Amino acid sequence: MEDYRNLKMQMHDMEAGCSAMAWETQDGKHLWGRNFDHSRIAEGSQIIYLPEGTSYTMWRPELKSGEEDKTKYACLGTGFTGIWQAPVLYEGINEKGLAGGQLYYRGFARYESACKSGTRKLQPPFVVLHLLAQCGTVKEAVEMIEEKITLMDTKLLGTVPPLHWAFYDRMGEMAVLEPEENGVRIYRSTIGIMTNSPGYEWHRINLLNYAGLRDLDYEEADFGTEKIQQCFSGSGAQGLPGDFTSPSRFVRLAFLKKYAVKGRNEEDGVVYMFRLLQNVSFPLGAVRVTDQGHITEYDKEVTPYDYTVYTSVMCPESLRFYWNIYDDLQIHYVDLNHLIRKKEILLFPLENKGEFMCLS
Repeated sequence: MEDYRNLKMQMHDMEAGCSAMAWETQDGKHLWGRNFDHSRIAEGSQIIYLPEGTSYTMWRPELKSGEEDKTKYACLGTGFTGIWQAPVLYEGINEKGLAGGQLYYRGFARYESACKSGTRKLQPPFVVLHLLAQCGTVKEAVEMIEEKITLMDTKLLGTVPPLHWAFYDRMGEMAVLEPEENGVRIYRSTIGIMTNSPGYEWHRINLLNYAGLRDLDYEEADFGTEKIQQCFSGSGAQGLPGDFTSPSRFVRLAFLKKYAVKGRNEEDGVVYMFRLLQNVSFPLGAVRVTDQGHITEYDKEVTPYDYTVYTSVMCPESLRFYWNIYDDLQIHYVDLNHLIRKKEILLFPLENKGEFMCLS
């Protein structure tokens, strides 16, 4: 019963904001990362390793029996496990280097009420795990969505979370998958940015409103009769939106991805990417929400604010999963290569606070 309540709480945690991006390093490594923005996180959320052959749920109407499968590939990511073979991942990476995750898609997500012929039923909360468990590339993940499964509007513990997804692999392609009225819209070879509603195509076209942004400062402001020399830097990016809405975060990340200096290698790239994601993070106290959704006695450290609970970054080449939490900027990581021979599910604490380093 306790596990049932915890998972019900986690379903509400899927109604979070978030930002995600794909990037590269100068030496050819690929990186995918995201911010998890919400007013809380479910107690029991951890970094989870699921070995090859792990049983998991694809579709289950409330507590009745339903579709199940076993992992073809080992996976590692943030989520929750422990209930009738139903682990849920917010995001993660598998042994083939496929990485990806789910983001909130409020007001736009639509799912099917009937399963399409020749496909299997899949509930939205289990999409990340199912695609990582069965697919080795973005191409395979897209084919899975298009040909082999139906995203069902079946409730899980009383709710159907509105979600959309992004997946990324060693080829450097990030695909966006958005369930809408006429089926799942799939965007291939995107610019590698994703936030929340509206959909990806709207965000892409909206970038035209900021086509004049650049990294180079203007030398002077010419008013005809007078020329005023610049006395501050950053003038090339004047007009870049600075609020915390999904459209503004999308524009900021697109600007930063275009102009930010790439890391020389994975170590540099991961640190630089955490810096970029900080530019679209929610400081605690800056985003006070009018509707927090359903809060239970099992929710952990609920605040009246959405904030960046954690940030994660993954590398398809090294198979490392990096993360830090809001009140501890130290970056931790787990290496999937070190776990691949393990045959049991392993859990790592999301919160692993370090200490200030005194050098005197």
